[in-house]
Amino acid sequence: MITIDPSEQTDQENYKLLIGSIVPRPIALVTSLSEEGVLNAAPFSYFSIVASQPPMVSISIQRNMGVMKDTARNAIVAGAFVVHIVDESNVHVANQAAASLPPDLSEVELTGLTPVASEAISVPGIKEARIRMECKLEQAISLGGSDSEPACDMIIGRVVRFHFEHGVYENGNIISEKLQPVSRMAGSNYAVLGEQFALERPQ
Repeated sequence: MITIDPSEQTDQENYKLLIGSIVPRPIALVTSLSEEGVLNAAPFSYFSIVASQPPMVSISIQRNMGVMKDTARNAIVAGAFVVHIVDESNVHVANQAAASLPPDLSEVELTGLTPVASEAISVPGIKEARIRMECKLEQAISLGGSDSEPACDMIIGRVVRFHFEHGVYENGNIISEKLQPVSRMAGSNYAVLGEQFALERPQ
């Protein structure tokens, strides 16, 4: 067994251990709206479920040299954002949305994605996604780094609308084979849905 003290490593070295160990990670393509009305889109794999009562999800958005990214800033100011599940049909365009653009340029326009109006929030979603969730900001937490310069912003969203493409949703369940989700691995690697098996939870 190899034992490593993270305090004796660089941030980059610890980052590589985390993204190589915590796999596969689902990918959220998040849309947010700036005060100027620019529709931003960006993918994040630091993404998970928080609760089901009410339904909440979390996205951890790493800062760039202490500077808050557009998605975090927009979500905090607007109090809302939309989460889309990245799948085999949109993973390439989601990756294109990761390009570093100035705040006044829209990744949605750059990638040719189609905005679609939301029902419960002001932030539009993306039509091409098989699953999208309209979220109201529940909480934003600055974490890591130092008190004066946090390393990331965790945004927690309360899902106020679910939208599913026909075929993905059936009798209250999500059909993963129809969703064809894509997950993030280490480096530039991604993974598709592999073999599945069932285990009964012990009583």
